[in-house]
Amino acid sequence: MKNETSILQIFNDSDVEVPLSKSQADLALDIISNQETAKFVLVELVYVDESEIVRINEEHLDRDYITDIISFRYDDGAESEDKSSIEGTLFCCVPRIFEQSKEFSEPAEREFKRIFIHGLLHLIGYEDDTKAKKEEMTNLENNYLRLLESNK
Repeated sequence: MKNETSILQIFNDSDVEVPLSKSQADLALDIISNQETAKFVLVELVYVDESEIVRINEEHLDRDYITDIISFRYDDGAESEDKSSIEGTLFCCVPRIFEQSKEFSEPAEREFKRIFIHGLLHLIGYEDDTKAKKEEMTNLENNYLRLLESNK
């Protein structure tokens, strides 16, 4: 079931080609929206380089390191468990995601899908700040990757 009101905008500020197609990202958004009964109104997926992800991390989270993704939710439900009109931006570090794909011996396309799914789960409200929560998110990521890859 297509979530007709979802808008996914993709911006690539990294100058590196990304192996995740718009159609695959849209499909992931729809699958997660349906499975989680969440309504994504607007999701911006922004690909950046290492210096930009560090700048965002420092400016907004007081952290001075490279990370694969930073998620920001903007809608009024961001501080609650309201999943009825999610708006947010996902900043993804292209070089870091490529590095991780090599570290984990995963195809780059699959790692980009995983990171996008991870970001969407954060927008919904999932956290990974404890071992148990991280394990829950990894299990959800694996489930959504399977669903996404079976819907090609």
